[in-house]
Amino acid sequence: MNSTQTQTNTPKPALNGARIKQRKGVQKAQAKHEPEIFRDQVLKLLETAKPGNLEDISLKLDAGGNTLEYRKYNDSLFEILITGGILEPGGIINDDAERCPFSIFGCADDNTSIKNAVDVFNKLIRRYKYLTRSFEETLKNILQYINRWQPAENHKLAVATGYFVTIQLGSLSVLKVLFKDYLVKDGLSLEFATTVFRTILSVQTIEQLGKSLINSGLDSKLIELFPPNKREDECLVRHFEAEDMKPLVEFHQRNQKNSKKDELAYKLKEMLQSEAGVAEVIAYVKQSSKDAGLVESEIIQIIWVAILSTLDLINARPDQVEAQTFRALNEWSKLMEAFATSPKTEIVLLQKAQLTCYEDAKFTKFFRQIVQLLYKNDVLSDNAILYWADKAHKPQGKTMFIKQMEPFVQWLKDNEDSSEEEED
Repeated sequence: MNSTQTQTNTPKPALNGARIKQRKGVQKAQAKHEPEIFRDQVLKLLETAKPGNLEDISLKLDAGGNTLEYRKYNDSLFEILITGGILEPGGIINDDAERCPFSIFGCADDNTSIKNAVDVFNKLIRRYKYLTRSFEETLKNILQYINRWQPAENHKLAVATGYFVTIQLGSLSVLKVLFKDYLVKDGLSLEFATTVFRTILSVQTIEQLGKSLINSGLDSKLIELFPPNKREDECLVRHFEAEDMKPLVEFHQRNQKNSKKDELAYKLKEMLQSEAGVAEVIAYVKQSSKDAGLVESEIIQIIWVAILSTLDLINARPDQVEAQTFRALNEWSKLMEAFATSPKTEIVLLQKAQLTCYEDAKFTKFFRQIVQLLYKNDVLSDNAILYWADKAHKPQGKTMFIKQMEPFVQWLKDNEDSSEEEED
């Protein structure tokens, strides 16, 4: 029999659609129960650990990574270790199933016990680094169900979340789920976040907490943790002061002020570039400064930066930079004069000008001409300039700028002496 006949007589394989359907159905049914199977495996693993011995529990979890599919069931793993079970739709834990012998919900309700439990997570995640991202996602998912948990469980979870943040297992961005209306309206979000912040402050400084808030984008949203009828700064201040977290109040107020300063700087730059009238700009700055609670020494620095921001420093030649600078300072001298009404403010302006000329070489050579221009236009007084030269100059570029200013300072002193002689 030749090869052609062999191929013709060999029956072709047939596909049985019914069997494939059945096989897919079986796989789907099995997949549905796989998290429960994984849970049972974790429970069986931890049952062999010495009860209450967190070191032994850590060792068992470490070893479990070699036999259990942590990568595939990472969300189930962390649900079990945080709540004691697997979450069903709606954040419900099946009460019929056995709870894990180790979990955040199941540990003692004191900070030391919770901190020790958090250390178990730390060891596990440091060992299996691929769990890092899934841990934060699972934690975020669990937090959206704080309306489902008992107050004691929420407290433990909040304390644990604070510790998770301090050891960088998660970021404060997990708290963004707390802005859901159904959590905010009954005060759950505020209570939970307050406990998280208090826990962090028990370990870190307000500067570290503030940095975490800024990095997570929560620094400007603290007020949104409050129910809608209490979203006023007065309520925020009263609440956190009552919770003995005055540093957080001060951070919030400082941050709010900085935001308003940034807003003023941005709008002022726009107005100067659009060639708005001086009177209009002065009126705007006065109102904005009043709303933001800014003092003259803060305002004058914002104005100085805004004026220089109108210069085209990238494309201009050195001689053009000087001409542009003098033109801009001349044009907006009345604006500076309106907010430099005290010797203290004048000194601050001089110091700001000195730092600008030190940090940007384009301005270094004509610092004295800038000061003379501001003096000529009644923005700076002779007393302020003399005091700056004598005591109030900044250390940055001190020798260079004092030398530049010597002829003008001497001229001012001679004028002062002449005036005193005339009075005599």
